[in-house]
Amino acid sequence: MVTRHTVAQALVRFLAAQYTERDGVRHRLIAATWGIFGHGNVAGLGQALVEHRDRMPFHQGRNEQAMVHAAVGYARQSDRLSAHAVTTSIGPGATNLVTGAALATINHLPVLLLPGDTFATRPADPVLQQLQLPTAGEVSVNDCLRPVSRYFDRVDRPEALIPAVLAAVRVLADPAETGAVTLALPQDIQAEAYDWPEEFFAERVWRVRRPRPDTAELDAAVRAVREAERPLVVAGGGVRYSGAEDALRTFAERAGLPVATTQAGKGALPYDHPCEVGGIGHTGSATADDLARSSDLVIGVGTRYTDFTTASGTLFGPGTRFLNLNITGFDAHKQAALPLVADAREGLTALTEALGGPRPPAPAGPYPWTAAKDDWQRRIDAAYAAPDPSARPTQAQVLGVLDTLADTTDILINAAGSLPGDLHKLWRTRSRDQYHVEYGYSCMGYEIPAALGVLLAAPGRPVWALVGDGTYLMNPTEIVTAVQERLPLRLIVLQNHGYASIGGLSQAVGAERYGTDYRFRDPDGGFTGPPLPVDLGANAASLGMRVLRPRTVRDLREALAQAREATVPTCVYVETETADTVSGAPPAQAWWDVPVAATSTRPSAVGAREEYDRHVTARRRHL
Repeated sequence: MVTRHTVAQALVRFLAAQYTERDGVRHRLIAATWGIFGHGNVAGLGQALVEHRDRMPFHQGRNEQAMVHAAVGYARQSDRLSAHAVTTSIGPGATNLVTGAALATINHLPVLLLPGDTFATRPADPVLQQLQLPTAGEVSVNDCLRPVSRYFDRVDRPEALIPAVLAAVRVLADPAETGAVTLALPQDIQAEAYDWPEEFFAERVWRVRRPRPDTAELDAAVRAVREAERPLVVAGGGVRYSGAEDALRTFAERAGLPVATTQAGKGALPYDHPCEVGGIGHTGSATADDLARSSDLVIGVGTRYTDFTTASGTLFGPGTRFLNLNITGFDAHKQAALPLVADAREGLTALTEALGGPRPPAPAGPYPWTAAKDDWQRRIDAAYAAPDPSARPTQAQVLGVLDTLADTTDILINAAGSLPGDLHKLWRTRSRDQYHVEYGYSCMGYEIPAALGVLLAAPGRPVWALVGDGTYLMNPTEIVTAVQERLPLRLIVLQNHGYASIGGLSQAVGAERYGTDYRFRDPDGGFTGPPLPVDLGANAASLGMRVLRPRTVRDLREALAQAREATVPTCVYVETETADTVSGAPPAQAWWDVPVAATSTRPSAVGAREEYDRHVTARRRHL
């Protein structure tokens, strides 16, 4: 039996029938589609989404990059078991997807991209928005998406849709391979009719594997843990996506191990668990970083070992060995490690069982790191403290006030600026999914649209998007979508009149904060005049948000409490202390490699290079 549909109609109907299943629980694979329509998709996918609106929910976006961020936020909150699709027209609509696709792939988060493409039949050459290369007639601007996609295909014949979309959803549902998946759809092919086998539209379940560790790899891992005198666990995002938090807790408690967390792994254990020692690396806590420096075995669980985690290769000692539990062999072999290629939950469970009872000597009282952890908590208290409630708050004090209001249901979203460092060092994570900091790509403009995706995946929970003024200006468009969808987005905008984080870095590397402050230009070409008269609160109000304007710490407490109870999109617009102070949080506890000019006539750069040369000598490769 066959059914006559256009390619676009068949695609929508097929996607609506795809499911994932893990641990006996089924999830819809493509739960909704985001779209902005233009001539490259309005008559194809646009028409199909109207025709099958009962099968496929649709969200209207304002910016193509932002739609991908919203889809990524949804996928992360859904633990990668459910995803969204994004459709755009050809040309600029399609190329606007590239940044979001890179973010999704780097973070191993599934999103299906459906950009329109130029005509497959080439009735006129060139058509509107077609890229012409004299040496490659088949290339279109969508080929920009190839290097940032985990799977890419161009459907240039109707019958080619079947193998292409089956391959696409396989990658989306694969925990080791997932990321951005692109199906480029020529606008004429979208609208072409074809007789499709009815079996193509049957409900299909993609089971999400939980591979168990190889016996030989497990034996080697057990020996390494037993022989280690100062082991440290580094928990990454793989713990969350596997749902391995309970297995990690059991492993850490029985073996008596400290657990440090990456940005993606923060929340793997609640902050007050005795084995949790805080964030690790350049933005980490002194507790975790000191343990890392003295460790003889690092047990990485679901981590990619970015330069922030390893302090650009300077954090761990020369004699440190690594044991990496990861679902991908590529990441499991990093740092010349003993690999344990497996699902995080299954691998931790197998390790715990193989190790048997408590790892001697099991402490009868506090752990060796307890005093250092308590000291770090006092440093957090000091950063959060606001002795003068009538003063303008620092960035850390804003987090401190929010900390007093949040419970296990709140979700915080951030991606760029100085906030990721402050949050990693300071935030007291109370639940496995409270901390949502995208630091694989650290993409400015991610937070607001991602919050919409999280709100769709976790209705009824307080979701906070935390942004600085620089990030806000890059991508506020989806505020309009929040208003349209009646999503109670809680937005905190910290106005510090510039790129505060990069300004501090600029000063540290001898670039003297040049071009980082939002100020009028001075006569010699710099930017040291008065702050620009920009009112981002008024901008948010013009897009439909309710805006609260606390001026003091006392006002802030009331404003954040109101925002937390809000049922409409609400912005808390805060003028923080000057950019020179950045945040009020403790300084970095480990180095980060940002190369400094090797020669300069300016004293600031000369001094910065001397400091750089001192740090870089500690960098090492673990072999």
